[in-house]
Amino acid sequence: MNSQQSLHLWYESNKRDLPWRKTHNPYLIWLSEIILQQTRVNQGLPYFLKFSQKYPQIELLACAPEDEVLKLWQGLGYYSRGRNMLKSAQDIVSNHAGKFPDNYSDLLKLKGIGPYTAAAIASFAFNEPIAVLDGNVFRVLSRFYLISEPINTGFAKKLFSELANEFLNKENPATHNQAMMELGALICTPKKPACVDCPLQSNCLAFMQGTQVQYPVKLAKVKPKNRYIAYFHFQFNSQIAVFRRPKGGIWEGLYDLPYIESEELMESSDRIKQAIDKKWISSHEEIEMVFEKSTY
Repeated sequence: MNSQQSLHLWYESNKRDLPWRKTHNPYLIWLSEIILQQTRVNQGLPYFLKFSQKYPQIELLACAPEDEVLKLWQGLGYYSRGRNMLKSAQDIVSNHAGKFPDNYSDLLKLKGIGPYTAAAIASFAFNEPIAVLDGNVFRVLSRFYLISEPINTGFAKKLFSELANEFLNKENPATHNQAMMELGALICTPKKPACVDCPLQSNCLAFMQGTQVQYPVKLAKVKPKNRYIAYFHFQFNSQIAVFRRPKGGIWEGLYDLPYIESEELMESSDRIKQAIDKKWISSHEEIEMVFEKSTY
């Protein structure tokens, strides 16, 4: 039995029972993949159920107001995913007669869909023989082939993509891709891989050397920059002042309390007053305030 066959047998016996694995509907598969970007399965599952119940067809999502979509998205973060999802739904309905593109190349043209998501939809919904490459797959492949190239480089993405497609079961790419991701999520985990239960153990080079936890290799991240923000709570009777964030940034279009941002911590009220004067008085910056009833 080769590694591909062992992987598939393991997957059929150990896969999690997830609703998007019970369909070939590209809309529902796409919906799950967008929600699961930057989100764990246990957190994303309730959102998938809410969205699929609220908008069971892509036409219904395409007609939804942005505020309604973002309200359902609330709590997931990275709100640009929700906006891009809405734009892609509108594009598919307007320019593709509501029919999802059925191949990797055309899927890449949609807003918010990158190489991984396009490969996932293409293989899961249309059985196109193209390998997915997410964090889990990077980890499995780097250990299996003992690759020391840092995975967060352009060269590594090309290298791992070639390896993933070489290892891909071309006859059943959907199951293979799901199995690779599931293996990384359940067995080949970052810190304590359960190698004793791994179907690829006998051919895994990192396991043979006992160096599993050293892979994958990553270049050091850029040191994060601190942001110092002072928020203000303006209340009049039962109303509070909020404003809608302008275009640009991850919170575009969302409502927020008035605030000021500085390059250093503002510990005194005098420093905060100076910052207020600079932003709202000296610069004569106009901030549109919207009053909504307080909920407390």
